[in-house]
Amino acid sequence: MLNRRKLLTGALAGGPALIGLGRAEGNTQAKDDGYRGIWYFNQPSKDKYVYKYSGGFATYPQQHAPIAIYSKEAHKTFFCYGGSLKSKPELLHMVSYFDHKTGTVPRPTILLNKHTDDAHDNPTLSIDDDGYLWIFSSSHGTSRPSYIHRGSKPYSIDRFERVLESNFSYTQPWFVPHKGFLFLHTRYRPLGGGRSASGRALYSMSSLDGFSWTKPRELAFTGQGHYQISWPNPSRSRLGTAFDFHPDPGGLNQRTNLHFMQTANAGLTWETVDGRSLLLPVATEDNAALVRDYRKEGLLVYLKDLQYDAADRPILLYLTSKGYEPGPENGPRHLMLARWTGSEWHFSTVAETDHNYDHGSLYLEKDVWRIIVPTGAGPQPWSTGGEVENWESRDQGQTWKRTGALTAKSERNHTYVRRPLGAHPDFYALWADGDALKPSSSCLYFANQRGHVFRLPALMKGRMAKPELVGA
Repeated sequence: MLNRRKLLTGALAGGPALIGLGRAEGNTQAKDDGYRGIWYFNQPSKDKYVYKYSGGFATYPQQHAPIAIYSKEAHKTFFCYGGSLKSKPELLHMVSYFDHKTGTVPRPTILLNKHTDDAHDNPTLSIDDDGYLWIFSSSHGTSRPSYIHRGSKPYSIDRFERVLESNFSYTQPWFVPHKGFLFLHTRYRPLGGGRSASGRALYSMSSLDGFSWTKPRELAFTGQGHYQISWPNPSRSRLGTAFDFHPDPGGLNQRTNLHFMQTANAGLTWETVDGRSLLLPVATEDNAALVRDYRKEGLLVYLKDLQYDAADRPILLYLTSKGYEPGPENGPRHLMLARWTGSEWHFSTVAETDHNYDHGSLYLEKDVWRIIVPTGAGPQPWSTGGEVENWESRDQGQTWKRTGALTAKSERNHTYVRRPLGAHPDFYALWADGDALKPSSSCLYFANQRGHVFRLPALMKGRMAKPELVGA
């Protein structure tokens, strides 16, 4: 890492002030006595489904990535999540790890209290070449500050220093080995200043050391903006991002279309899937990055995941729907796959599900492609999440078969199954549960590659504890 002690102390041109703060080597963060997720809802629906989406959202949203990373050097899977105070649903940024050698977890570290119950403020994680953990604390819009913290010792969660205060949303911090950080994120654009629409613009920043950052660079803004998901190829030599389109008028509840672009030089330049250079920012609805025009088909698009196959070609996982409101009236909702063959995009249907925000992760293994996703109806059907199921394809995503359920007879819906970066077979997927119809407690779970499900301890008596096996 280059010049770790250099702090940015002024405003960067083209964006909000980024403030470098002094080191806090002696400031040890408090520990919690267990793993409790945040419960959250968004947009009351004024019907029997109660909310547009809701539930246990410790690992929400999919636009935040990565939230878990396996470190071969430490033989631990580090992860962060949205926790909660015991007394009320107030968002805590939590950091912990699973020790693969001992099969235990420590008491999680309380990095900060975000003073909101909004799970859009959940944190993300990055690990640099030297093993330092970096936590990126998001904000939903511009009313709250955002932060970057760095661990004070390699592979340690005990102490963190705040190195940056700013405002950014939907954080996707990627560390490119030996090249530094490429930080994809969203910035909210207000009306005025010659702009015809407000909304969510996609941006990037870069840094060699995590302390000094380039000015924010706009990647895309058209209509009322975009959501994106991103992921690197296995060698981390290329990073791809898939994004949707929020029409004006209409906005995020009419999100549609599917786009993809990628960079092979840590964000210096971006190109289409077939290698054509892109002029940034993407500023028109009909653009070279467009994968499929779902707006013409009258369908909404909900992004889920992105992976690269053995030939280093991208695969996009997403859901299509007829409307944003919950319930069967906007079905069928199809979990879809778009696979780049080298010459064209090939589309296939994975499964039907009962809610737009049923989120799962895609795994590309040697002989099978796998999706772990809460497509089971669950105890609160037609609501966010459900029972977690395993879907498999043995013909590179052309056809899919449900091969089993990881959870059953649950009291609360399971939500937002997330894949760690470099996922280890013993800690393969991470998620939370929660009642989708009313506020509830929320537990956190992880599964191994064989489908065994473990619950993280909600209350710990000692410093370390073994997660509880709850299903296979």
